[in-house]
Amino acid sequence: MPESPISEPISILRLPPETVNRIAAGEVVERPASVVKELAENALDAGARQIDIRTEGGGRGSIVITDDGKGMSKEELVLAIERHATSKLKPSADGSWDLLNIATMGFRGEALPSIGSVARLSITTQILGADQAWELSVNGGQMSGPRPAARTGLSGTRLEVRDLFYATPARLKFLKTERSENMAITDVVKRLAMSRPDVGFTLGNGTRTHFRVAAQSADHDGRLKRLAQILGHEFGENALQIDAEREGIKLTGYAGLPTFSRGAATHQYLFVNGRPVRDKLLNGALRGAYQDFLARDRHPVTALYLDLDPHHVDCNVHPAKTEVRFRDPSMVRGLIVGALRHALAGAGHRASTTVSDYALGRIRPQGVQPAFQQNYGGYRPHHGGPASPALQPLVDGFSAKVEDGAQHFQGNYSDIRPDSHQREYGAEGHDMAHSPPAEDLTERPLGAARAQLHETYVVAQTRDGIVIVDQHAAHERLVYERMKTAMADKAIERQALLIPDIVDLGEDEAARLLARSDELAQMGLMIEPFGTGAVAVRETPALLGEMNVQGLIRDLSDDIAQYDEALSLKERFEHVCGTMACHGSVRAGRRLNGPEMNALLRQMEDTPHSGQCNHGRPTYVELKLADIERLFGRR
Repeated sequence: MPESPISEPISILRLPPETVNRIAAGEVVERPASVVKELAENALDAGARQIDIRTEGGGRGSIVITDDGKGMSKEELVLAIERHATSKLKPSADGSWDLLNIATMGFRGEALPSIGSVARLSITTQILGADQAWELSVNGGQMSGPRPAARTGLSGTRLEVRDLFYATPARLKFLKTERSENMAITDVVKRLAMSRPDVGFTLGNGTRTHFRVAAQSADHDGRLKRLAQILGHEFGENALQIDAEREGIKLTGYAGLPTFSRGAATHQYLFVNGRPVRDKLLNGALRGAYQDFLARDRHPVTALYLDLDPHHVDCNVHPAKTEVRFRDPSMVRGLIVGALRHALAGAGHRASTTVSDYALGRIRPQGVQPAFQQNYGGYRPHHGGPASPALQPLVDGFSAKVEDGAQHFQGNYSDIRPDSHQREYGAEGHDMAHSPPAEDLTERPLGAARAQLHETYVVAQTRDGIVIVDQHAAHERLVYERMKTAMADKAIERQALLIPDIVDLGEDEAARLLARSDELAQMGLMIEPFGTGAVAVRETPALLGEMNVQGLIRDLSDDIAQYDEALSLKERFEHVCGTMACHGSVRAGRRLNGPEMNALLRQMEDTPHSGQCNHGRPTYVELKLADIERLFGRR
C-alpha cells in the first residue's frame, strides 16, 4: 500500500480577539491626543453643546471627557464597546452599506473597543428623562458591567481613560514628553473648536483650565469670533472673508492678509464637511493663491471650510480619519485658489493692523514687541539694493528690453503724474508743513502727502491719522502689477534650444508632465515625449534667460505630483519680474516733490495688493490719531 502523505501543520492562525483589538488600537490610538479626538468627536455626533476635557500627565495618567449629548441606553452602552458597532452608519433600503455617504465625525465603530483594549476605560451615561443611568468598565479588553449609576436628571456621557497603554507597555516608550503630549491634545481640541463654533469647549488638568471657549452662533460672525479666540484677536482684524461656490462645492472661511503671515505653515486649517483634516491639496492651493504676495519662506494664516456632497469625498482613507480624498481634486483646488485670489484682489491696498501695532510698540517707552515682529521675523525697510550675483546678469540682460519697451517701468518716476486737481508745491517739495492743504485728499484712504523723510518715507495726513509709506517698496508693487498686466496682454516669448535637452524622469513622472504640455506651452516651455520615461525640451521662456533645464523639469514634475500645478515655472517668472520691478522702481534716497508723492498715494489706492511689496512686506504704516494722542497722554 502506498504510504499516506504526512500532513503539514497549518501555518495560518486566527488571532485572538484581544490581539486583534490591540492591533486596531495601534492604528486608531497613536497617542493621548488620538483618544481625546475620538471621544470628543463621539460627543459631537451625540449632539453635545458643551464638551469638558480634563487630562493628567499629558493624557497618560488620565483623560476625562464629559458632554451633554443625548447619552446611551443600557443596551446601547454594551454594544458601543464592541468592535465595528456604531450608531452612525445605517443600511439603505436594499440592505447595502454606503461608506461614501458619511455625515458624522465617526463611523468605524473602533474607537471605544480600541481604547478599552490598551487602557482602563470607564463610561457613565444617561438618556434625558430615563429612569436610570448606567456605567460600564473595560480594562485591557475585559468588560465589567453594565451596572446602575447615580442618576443626574440630565443627559450626556462621561468617559474616563486611565493608565493609557498599560496593556501595551512598549507603546509608552514611543510617547513624547508630557509637554509635547499636552500640546498635541490642545491642537486637537482647538481644531475641533474651530470646526464647531456652536459648541463650547474647556480643556484643563483639574487644577487649571488651559483653554475655554463659549458656544457662538453658527453664522459667519460666530465663526470669526471663535477663530479670533483661538488664532488671536489680530487674526479677526486681518482676515478676509471667503465665500464661494462652484458646481455644488461651497467654500467659506477666512484668510489672513499677506502682511499677516507666519514663518511656518502650522496655522493653515482645512475642514471638510465639518471634519478637521490635513491635506496636501490645501498646502498647494495656498501656495498657488499667495505666490504673488509672499516669499517662499512666508505662509498665510487661513481657516477654510469645504462643504460638498459626501459622495464626492472619501473620508475612509485612514483609521484616524484625518485624511480625505476628493473625487475631483482639481475642481476643489481651483475653487480654493480662485476664491482666495478674489478676496485678496478685493482687499486692495489694505495692510494688516499688526504693522501699526508694531510701530506703536516701538514708539512707546519700554514698549513690547507684539505680533508684527513675530509674524515677519522683524520688518526692515526694503531699500532695493543690488540683485544677487546669480540674478544680476539676468537683470542686466533685460534692462534693454525694459528701456526700449516699457519706459514707465524705470525709476525716473515718469509714470507718477500729478492729478489735475492737485496743487503744485514747488520743486523741492519734501518739507510741506506750511503748504496749503491738498483739496479733500485727507478724506482719501491714504490721505494727502505732507512731507518726505530721509528721502525714503512719504508722510501723509488722513482724516483721523497719519500714513508713512516706504516709497521704494510701494512703487515696486506698482511696477510689478504693470509688468504682470503687460505679460498677460501678449504671448510669452520663447527661445529655441540649439540642441534639445533630454530629461529622464521615469514613465509616470513623464506622463504627468506631458499631460500638462499645453499649459506649459502657454508659459513658453515646449516639451514633447522622447522615448519611454523621458521628455525633450525644445523651447524655453525667453524671459528666464539661461537656466538649468534639468532642474526646472524635475521641479515641475514634483509640483504636479504634489500640488497638481506647475508652480515652479510660475514662481520663476514672478521672481524675475519682481527683480526687474525692484530695479525699475524709484530708489530710497530719491527726492520727490509734492505732486509726485500724492500721485504715488493715489496709484497705491487704485492698485490691488499695493499694501505689500512682492515679498509680503508692508509698503505703508497707518497710525490712528487716537493712538498717537495716547502716546502723549492726551487720552
